[in-house]
Amino acid sequence: MNSVSFPLSKRATGATSSVIREILKVTERPDVISFAGGLPSPEGFPHDQIKAAYDTVLTQQPKVALQYSPTEGYRPLREWIVSDFKTRGVDIGVDNVLIVSGSQQALDLIGKLFIDEGSKVVLESPSYLGAIQSFNQFAPTYATIPTDEQGLIPDGLTDEIAKDARFIYALPNFQNPTGRTLKLERRIALVKRCAALNLPLIEDDPYGELRFEGEALPGLYALSQQHGGTVIRMGSFSKVLAPGMRIGYIIAPEAIISKMVQLKQATDLHTSTITQMAVYETIKNGFLDTHLPQVRELYKRQCTYMLEALDEHFKGIDVQWTRPTGGMFIWLTFNEQVNTTELLPRAVEEQKVAYVPGQPFYPLAEKTITNHLRLSFVTVPEAKIRQGVAGLSQIFK
Repeated sequence: MNSVSFPLSKRATGATSSVIREILKVTERPDVISFAGGLPSPEGFPHDQIKAAYDTVLTQQPKVALQYSPTEGYRPLREWIVSDFKTRGVDIGVDNVLIVSGSQQALDLIGKLFIDEGSKVVLESPSYLGAIQSFNQFAPTYATIPTDEQGLIPDGLTDEIAKDARFIYALPNFQNPTGRTLKLERRIALVKRCAALNLPLIEDDPYGELRFEGEALPGLYALSQQHGGTVIRMGSFSKVLAPGMRIGYIIAPEAIISKMVQLKQATDLHTSTITQMAVYETIKNGFLDTHLPQVRELYKRQCTYMLEALDEHFKGIDVQWTRPTGGMFIWLTFNEQVNTTELLPRAVEEQKVAYVPGQPFYPLAEKTITNHLRLSFVTVPEAKIRQGVAGLSQIFK
């Protein structure tokens, strides 16, 4: 059955499959080397510790773990987040924290909270496809801020672009899709600019703990405590533990958290009790302090393999690429005559290599930008990285 014979809502009618999800179907073929999926490396999943955590929770507190729980989230986990941020100099309380079912639910709640049909949303260009897809449900209009090698350009947030906007959405660390990091001076300028405009700033930071070079920079929420403004910060345990657990969180002023709690109650009542408890059991005694350095070293090696392969095989091709200091992605920019969307089927069929074209990372008004692609370096072994990049170069030569 390919269609339904009864009326659907406008939202359902307008919904489309994620381009990346469609690509991933192709990459399930065992003969395809996939640089497409933005998936963390399974080698970084602490499965023994997580298994032990579930065992402990079900042994010691089974009636709590298997019961409904507060919409706000498991209090000990929220308190751990408060304590963790205080070590970074960020002063928050437990009522500033909401546990959600992965960052995607955070995006959904933000859309429900702020967007009416036709509302203006400001994005950096390009931006995270999952956010665009989530916000599209609410039929906004988009305005974009240009970016360069140092991230979004705060001066691009003009009075005209900010006028009547509901919020600006940004990923300051190892941005998806580009891998770029917003430098400190621009972070401060962006926070100050949003404060002056009274424009909420959504800080999405799933990759911040995956820095493998250089010093960590203060987050936008932290800077807002110094420079004013309203920042809503999204965080996740998907990249530091395992994405299958689907545990994320939102940090925001209490009035915003309170309203999001009401919206979440109507969506799922609460995030999985047992999984929240297992996450807390895993991390409560400082586990991440020893676990994350190993993950970072793994990602650094993977990134180095891919950069070396690009340096070797893409010589003589009119292309530039980012050199990330953390995260999972490298962004390639070809000359404007190249259409990476049209070349993808050839890459898959002729060279058995998959990537994500850049086109989906732009909102509808900018869908004509076709000369970029995203590579993910974390899940492919070294030999396959080198083989895949060599094959890819043949397509673009």
